[in-house]
Amino acid sequence: MVRIVAAAMAALALVAAGPARAADRAALVALEHSIRSGEIKGVHSVLVIRGAETVAEWYFEGQDEIRGRSLGVVTFGPETLHDVRSVTKSMVGLLVGVAVQEGAIKSLDTPVLDYFPEYADLQTPDLRRITLRHLLTMGSGLHWDEETYGYDDPRNSESGMDAAPDRYRFILSQPIEAAPGSRFKYSGGDVALMGAVLARATKTPLDAYAQAKLFGPLGIAKVEWQRDAKGTPYAASGLRMRPRDMAKVGRMVLQDGRWEGRAVIPAGWVRTSIQPHARVQPDPKCGGQYGYFWWLQAGCGLSPPQPWASAIGNGGQRIAVIPALDLVIVVTAGLYNTPGQRQIGNGVVERALAAVR
Repeated sequence: MVRIVAAAMAALALVAAGPARAADRAALVALEHSIRSGEIKGVHSVLVIRGAETVAEWYFEGQDEIRGRSLGVVTFGPETLHDVRSVTKSMVGLLVGVAVQEGAIKSLDTPVLDYFPEYADLQTPDLRRITLRHLLTMGSGLHWDEETYGYDDPRNSESGMDAAPDRYRFILSQPIEAAPGSRFKYSGGDVALMGAVLARATKTPLDAYAQAKLFGPLGIAKVEWQRDAKGTPYAASGLRMRPRDMAKVGRMVLQDGRWEGRAVIPAGWVRTSIQPHARVQPDPKCGGQYGYFWWLQAGCGLSPPQPWASAIGNGGQRIAVIPALDLVIVVTAGLYNTPGQRQIGNGVVERALAAVR
């Protein structure tokens, strides 16, 4: 309550600085109050960064877990690691760009099975039509279902993959349901294959490559990567990060892959990663689209609409980047496997975005 009153007083103090700025601050105070009061449930942190300025940085308390293992009630702060779940996918997508630039990956049109020669029985003409580009846009055409059943159900495709003795054989043995590139189908399997390709192409474990090429250059030292029974990092959902470090990734994306004057991710790769390559929803005006492991929202909930790109993770995790406003919004939350989590995560982003516009 003390923090809410202090924030409200700060908002009133800004009135003299100008009506627009005061209105922005008041809207942010209202958003923070909505979270602290429980009107918006399950949010653990919100960071709003415009240019080099941290406009808001809030931490809360709530139930949390590590990939399904309960941590109980956690009081979050700047140093607290948080599951980012499928935000991990977007980190993998950025690393692919580095591997392409370095020549470790020669072409995105290479058949995926070129990287899995041990599966001689799977080297069929139909499977060999699936390329690395199809993986990046979740367009492999392989059967995959992470929606019908929860992640605690073995019938969930990602859960089945995690339990399989050979996760890559499991993925590549799924029935082909569509021609590669003809449809978008959300698939942790496509990402797991891409993670393996990265490790094989660069001859470096995925987590070590990420530290050398992405996290290290950004000054991110405190990360955890959950692993499978064989010690392989989960490429689709394994990372734990601090919100401030998530924001660094967002800022780097806004700066065309540069950080403190140094190129970290190739600029052209960053730009194409947050351009549409696959339509997720049928609405041509307001429907979501997909880049290279990055989600693209039309922002039709705002007036006027304001598009943004985002890394999204189960439970309400977000790194939203809004290039037109030089803005990054980070959200972490504990709404894992909860109905409506997507609306809550996007809703917090939209309210924060509306406040700082």
